[in-house]
Amino acid sequence: MNRREFLATGAVPFLGISAPPASAKNCILLWMTGGPSHLDTFDMKPDSPAEIRGPFRPIRTNVPGIEISEIFPRMARQAHRFTLIRSVHCGAAIHGLEVPWARSLSGSFGSKQIRRSGTRGFPNRCLQASRLIESGGRFVTVNMFDSVFDEITWDAHGWGPFGPISAYRDIVGPMYDLAWTALLDDLDARGLLSSTLVVGMGEFGRTPRINPSGGRDHWPHCFTVQMAGGGIRGGEVYGSSDATGSEPRDKPVTPDNIAATIQMALGIPATTHAAPLHELFCS
Repeated sequence: MNRREFLATGAVPFLGISAPPASAKNCILLWMTGGPSHLDTFDMKPDSPAEIRGPFRPIRTNVPGIEISEIFPRMARQAHRFTLIRSVHCGAAIHGLEVPWARSLSGSFGSKQIRRSGTRGFPNRCLQASRLIESGGRFVTVNMFDSVFDEITWDAHGWGPFGPISAYRDIVGPMYDLAWTALLDDLDARGLLSSTLVVGMGEFGRTPRINPSGGRDHWPHCFTVQMAGGGIRGGEVYGSSDATGSEPRDKPVTPDNIAATIQMALGIPATTHAAPLHELFCS
């Protein structure tokens, strides 16, 4: 009997692990094209030197002890709905959904909403994803952008053709802030939030130090993933990074762990031997 067959027999309780039943029926993956800087979004280091902490300040959320970037004021008011996984790391800094684990998770099944239509296009596509779920869709991927080369994205190197870090405040941050909160509100109003797992993530994080162009470069060694709905506890932080956001400090998580967690929540066959993050779910 292999590991997967062993777990499928229901033998998990004998290992001292509480494995919640599949609590979600659907999943919406919000793909933050370009690789958002964890240090300027969900894992800020305000006490670090300026070249590490970046230009933005943290703001309090409605959950005591959790702060996120000022570029997400709406999300700050809904922190009780989502969990931040701050200790994700991977081995490659590759753009787009061609990342092998993401391709196996999002490309094997489900619908995609990747059409561009201006700065409000992404929030609108997120609401369209909610309609697809309501009409029977199981897994929907919503790309923020089609490419990192033809518009401002999270790929903030600070030199052309890529955007400056200020675009986080002026363009991509407000876009994501509106999209995430509007999607959760819409799912909740339709009675779908408890059965729909919402995951927000990009390909990787960005360098702990600001580069000479005033931006940040690719950094796969540490980044943050957000999860909400579908039985997720909400209002919590899982794992942490070190003082400079360079690497996980505790509870390291790989993208395969994220994939396994999504698959466990949906009750679908696992495509990885990585362990799911049981602790994220309500008991």
